[in-house]
Amino acid sequence: MTQENLVVCTKCGVVNRLPPNRNSAEAQCGKCGARLFSGVPQDIDAANFDRQIGRGSLPVLVDVWAPWCGPCKMMAPAYEAAAKALEPHIRLVKLNSDKEQAVATRLGIRGIPTMILFHRQQEIARISGAMSTGQIVNWVRGHLPTGTS
Repeated sequence: MTQENLVVCTKCGVVNRLPPNRNSAEAQCGKCGARLFSGVPQDIDAANFDRQIGRGSLPVLVDVWAPWCGPCKMMAPAYEAAAKALEPHIRLVKLNSDKEQAVATRLGIRGIPTMILFHRQQEIARISGAMSTGQIVNWVRGHLPTGTS
């Protein structure tokens, strides 16, 4: 029996239950109506970050970036393309380290872009530096426990 997924809305932060027989790609938030998986990683604030990691059941890939960072800007299209390849099995979000300095400090961010992969409330992998779409997808799939992607 497949268990339902808990998916946190990137817009309003509400936890949504998705039954295994439901088409996750078309799912909408029960509170605000936003699509839960748009293929476009959303920038989230500290509260939404904590909810994504603490309440959602999907693996979460966080891209820590800043608006002034050249490599971050270069990687943005690749990260978006990776979201299209990995969703709805993995949540991809972005965290602006300038706006969310406390979270970046808590995560021990030393350089950007840095991607951190979380699963079951634990960090399972981290990498710094710009990557291509294929590199991102392969890196994520290579670090997930068997049966999660």
